Amino acid sequence: MGGWRQKPEQQGGDQRIPTAQYVRMSTDHQRYSTENQREAIRKYAAQHGMDIVRTYADEGKSGLSLDGRDALKQLIHDVQAGHPGFKAILVYDISRWGRFQDADESAYYEYVCRRAGIQVIYCAEPFENDGSPMSVIMKSVKRAMAGEYSRELSNKVFMGQCRLIELGFHQGGAPGFGLRRMLLDEHRTPKALLSLGEQKSLQTDRVILVPGPEHEVEIVREIYSQFVDRRLSERDIAKELNQAGIRTDLDRDWTRGTVHQLLTNEKYVGNNVYNRTSFKLKQKRVRNTPEMWVRSDGAFEGVVPIEVFTAAQKLIAARSRKFDEPTMLQLLKGLYERTGALSGLLIDEQEGMPSSSVYRERFGGLVRAYSLIGFHPDRDFRYIQINQKLRAMLPDVVAEVICGLDKAGGRTTHDTKTGILQVNEEFTLSVVIARCLHLPGGGFRWRVRFDTSLTPDVTIVIRMATNNVDVFDYYLFPRIDLPLNALRLAEDNNEICLDAYRFESLAALFALAERVALKVAA
Repeated sequence: MGGWRQKPEQQGGDQRIPTAQYVRMSTDHQRYSTENQREAIRKYAAQHGMDIVRTYADEGKSGLSLDGRDALKQLIHDVQAGHPGFKAILVYDISRWGRFQDADESAYYEYVCRRAGIQVIYCAEPFENDGSPMSVIMKSVKRAMAGEYSRELSNKVFMGQCRLIELGFHQGGAPGFGLRRMLLDEHRTPKALLSLGEQKSLQTDRVILVPGPEHEVEIVREIYSQFVDRRLSERDIAKELNQAGIRTDLDRDWTRGTVHQLLTNEKYVGNNVYNRTSFKLKQKRVRNTPEMWVRSDGAFEGVVPIEVFTAAQKLIAARSRKFDEPTMLQLLKGLYERTGALSGLLIDEQEGMPSSSVYRERFGGLVRAYSLIGFHPDRDFRYIQINQKLRAMLPDVVAEVICGLDKAGGRTTHDTKTGILQVNEEFTLSVVIARCLHLPGGGFRWRVRFDTSLTPDVTIVIRMATNNVDVFDYYLFPRIDLPLNALRLAEDNNEICLDAYRFESLAALFALAERVALKVAA
């Protein structure tokens, strides 16, 4: 920013600097509309002798990643291609550039532009983006704050959604065949049925599920009857529905999978279930265990009697139990040989095979089942198993830390909900385990993420060895020097400000809890 703030007499008569502007608006930031951003950027350009020759706009796009942000992708492409036709890029502020959860990613895209000789200027920021140490620090802090805002917002939204689920309100997603979404006002008075794609417009309005048209409800009940009473398979039921010209709620043909989903979804008996899967901050989709589900039984008017639904679940469970593990693997291998690939959806579409959920339960995950028949997905999923082992290891590690503190004479209490340890009622601790990553080039790295909502006095980072079983070393970070961003540590030769907190054991930590008798003064 400072490099372009030339004195008027240095700019020359009509020699104006060609610039591009990048604007972004996400659905959670309506007050930062692209129109407001354009107006602020226009004023900045006019004051600094710049002409805006090109606009890149991502409207209604999240800033968590580059995915879906076609305008920013095009901007980066144009810059890397050379001769884009502009010499600088104007952005309203750092959060509009992105709320990347990895601040290094945000910095990288700016570096790509700077490397091509094109400066990124944040018009509304109170510092000049001139490469000075102060601007580098300010940008790092701002990037971390932008990412942290999204994390805090995600947690608040999740807690709010859980509360609404418990109150019996529907949270997102299509209602399903035989059901409809009913809009309620703040007094729970019905207002109107929502059509496919329609959303509520008032913040105080709520949505519940209600039975759909009677003919659809009858079809749902007939599907259950055919499965429970006539013992037809999901594929045979789908075939009959298609032959009768009946379409799904999305106007598609019925398949074994869509019938199976209808037979196993609790919303057809009126139960409101949420958080089966998580996809927080668009990082990684996780299938949660049943104890993590948020539910409100009997929240809606059911369209299927509970005893019929229960009977259907028993049939599905019994059908799966008849397969022993060798048979299940043989069926999975046969499917792989026929199709050349495997997925949960593909498994669910097969007749005479257990569902993907049964494979997960029986073998501890689909990836492990795949590996037993020699199928290895293009993506390396070993990290999932490693993470599961490390999560299982965490309670034992915490217990060892508590034991060491107790032996040193300290008194330790453990908050099992947050994981925080309080020592001698004087200071708090948090434990983080960092798995070892094997790089393609043969090196090793440790990526450490901190839960900034906990704010312990000391954070213990335990780096695992290359086998992710033994401990490599320890880092003890005091709260005042806790890194704002995720850390990426190498085997050695890290920054001295980081390695100053590196230890071979936790003896230094245990010494903090030691009690020393004071001599009585004469």
